[in-house]
Amino acid sequence: MNHYMAYAIGAALVDTEIEVNDDDLEAMNVEKGMMTLVDEARQAELLGHLSDHLIRANHASGGSAGNSMIASALFGAPTFMSCKVAEDEDGDIYLNDLLQSGVGHGLDDKRQPGTTGKCLVLITPDAERSMNTFLGTSETLSVNEIDRDALIASHWTYLEGYLVTSPTGHEAAVRTREIAQEHGVKTALSFSDPGMVAHFRDQMAAIIGDGLDMIFCNEAEALEWGNTEDLETAMEAIKAVAKTFVVTRGARGALAFDGNHLVDVPAHKVDAVNTNGAGDMFAGAFMYALYRGEDYARATQFAVRAAGEVVKYYGPRLAPEGYRALRQEFFGD
Repeated sequence: MNHYMAYAIGAALVDTEIEVNDDDLEAMNVEKGMMTLVDEARQAELLGHLSDHLIRANHASGGSAGNSMIASALFGAPTFMSCKVAEDEDGDIYLNDLLQSGVGHGLDDKRQPGTTGKCLVLITPDAERSMNTFLGTSETLSVNEIDRDALIASHWTYLEGYLVTSPTGHEAAVRTREIAQEHGVKTALSFSDPGMVAHFRDQMAAIIGDGLDMIFCNEAEALEWGNTEDLETAMEAIKAVAKTFVVTRGARGALAFDGNHLVDVPAHKVDAVNTNGAGDMFAGAFMYALYRGEDYARATQFAVRAAGEVVKYYGPRLAPEGYRALRQEFFGD
């Protein structure tokens, strides 16, 4: 009997979202639409440049895997998150969000002095998000943070591609996948960002190993993995390393392959203001739907609907009642 729908390991970050324009990005030399790792000094420099924008800033816990586990939990599936937070105010924010969402973590007696990771998320009027991340204590995430009992008590393990940037985090991701496969736990990986695929390809391949049960990616990441400009060719490359996959396509919806059939689900039409957290919401909603016993087509429809809802607002997630409303609207319970 699996205690958890999914076990995840990843960086624990607290997001600061700030509305900017393209001129701001150019002036700060920020690469639009990408995640860039920075040190604390660079992040402070960016915040200094944006000091007159801070009145419009929004703060919330973030991190790719954490966002997905929170989404699944708020829809009604039990999840567990392994990560590192420090004994600071941002660490308090992150753990409180896990607690309020019902995500297991086992971190109450494991926090140490230091700085919890922070992500500066710059939102332009076209709803694109550009992220500048200081990993803080998450940079030292390691195999020591793996909760073996929670992992082997899960139906899925979910790995975020961002772990390729840290040697110890990468080792933890590889070992998590190995333990999962040793115990019959299904494996899922999010490519997370085109830059992760482009610049850390060997590390990403090591996480994949001899193959995974599922890969989540967007179209840019898929094309990068396939080293091609043709999506059909890219999907064939993903099939070579994963039994199933999902490719999100923004305003064009998503493609999902269930191992036999490819389904194409159109987007839910909305007025987007912020795409931060959209892919994370998609993965969390998709896995929740599978947990309910839905097929890939139905799971993709629900995930597209959920991702379309979160981009209507600032912040990486909805209020708790928003998840209940979506579930009721889509599934009727």
